[in-house]
Amino acid sequence: MSTRGVYLLRDAGIEHEVLTYRYVKMGAQIAADAVGQLHEIVMKSLVFRADDGTFLFALIGSNGNVSTRKLGRATGHKHIEAAAPRDAERITGYRVGGISPLGSRQALPVIVDAQTAEHPALILNAGARGTLVRLATDDLIRILDASIADIRTG
Repeated sequence: MSTRGVYLLRDAGIEHEVLTYRYVKMGAQIAADAVGQLHEIVMKSLVFRADDGTFLFALIGSNGNVSTRKLGRATGHKHIEAAAPRDAERITGYRVGGISPLGSRQALPVIVDAQTAEHPALILNAGARGTLVRLATDDLIRILDASIADIRTG
């Protein structure tokens, strides 16, 4: 299945692999299990809203959780909260369960969890429920102009 995210990678000449599964229930760990991949490398693509009304993506392995305090510190905001699903869908143009920073309707700042970024390749939503894409971590960071920071709880 081709999505805006897959087209973006293809047009940029970035080597990637599309992984599909039967979407039944939302969750990055469920997706990881469905495609037989480690939870550490299948990422959650989470949209957050900052205190100034702007939005941003936080990417973290499905085995981790984002600390809003650390995310705020990494982005220079005093307060950050999870975006309402309605806002996340409106801004990205994707449905919850398939949201991706790749091909998002609005280009948002992207922060990748430092521990997750240590893996040579990562997997994330490609822009549709049941469609994931695997690519080199360096390529992902470059195409998204992402920052790397410790945003993990604990």
